[in-house]
Amino acid sequence: MKLNYSFVLGLFLIFALGSCGKFEKFRKSANLPTKYKAAVDYYKKKDFDKAGILFDEILPLMKGDSTQEIATFYQAKCDFELGNYTLAGSHFKKFAEIFSRSELAEESIYMAAYSMFKDSPNYNLDQTGTLSAINELQGYLNNYPESQFREECTNMIKKLRQKLEKKAFEKARLYYKTSPFNVAALKSAVIEATNFQRDFPDSDFNEEVAFLKLQSQFALAKSTIESKQRERYEETGKFYLELLDKFPKSNYLTDAEKIYTESQKEAERIAKLEAEYKALQEKEKSNTSKVAAEPK
Repeated sequence: MKLNYSFVLGLFLIFALGSCGKFEKFRKSANLPTKYKAAVDYYKKKDFDKAGILFDEILPLMKGDSTQEIATFYQAKCDFELGNYTLAGSHFKKFAEIFSRSELAEESIYMAAYSMFKDSPNYNLDQTGTLSAINELQGYLNNYPESQFREECTNMIKKLRQKLEKKAFEKARLYYKTSPFNVAALKSAVIEATNFQRDFPDSDFNEEVAFLKLQSQFALAKSTIESKQRERYEETGKFYLELLDKFPKSNYLTDAEKIYTESQKEAERIAKLEAEYKALQEKEKSNTSKVAAEPK
């Protein structure tokens, strides 16, 4: 068994060294057709690393050559398959510009958009790249409405929008979690939740966002100055009714009802105090007028 293993390992090493030596010979070759054929052969064998290296070396020498078109496309595909999506997108765009009449032009434009999709950052990072990818994919669909890649593009746009949804949702939740007594953060939480509902009306997060908005407004009402409490408790009641209207069987209803009940009581209590204070002011004003009217 030990002998057989050593024999197999030896053969493998000989083959590997032979392959490397062969590749280096192609790299050093000054014969453009030979080097091009080697690059295509590596590409078809899915050895995209070697193929990409050879295409990078020969393409500057192929201007005007009949094989320049396919070599440029293959170079971009090599970058894509190796996970170099930014570079792949750039190469696919370049192909579409230089070879705009090519049969591969449409696919190249699609692959440029696809590369941007693959290069889109995680939801917790800056989403500029995600927005650019959505615009690129949507632009492709607008220009090629009957494309064979239509379904793929639609699914990619959906996944990218879900990433934006997650980003916006986490942003609102983070503001709420910052501090239960941080008025500025609670205001921001309400604003971000409202923006989310506007921007993503069909999101699966909307039930949770509606409750988050209610919680944030209630915490804001409790933490704010007395002169604004009644208005903010009443706003809390409105958010509860919105939640109830859109999600009558919501999993958050029990907690939402408690918030609503307490908000109503506080709003009524403050309204009563305001009415008493107003009545007292009117009484004092009346007494002052009487005193002023008495003869001296």
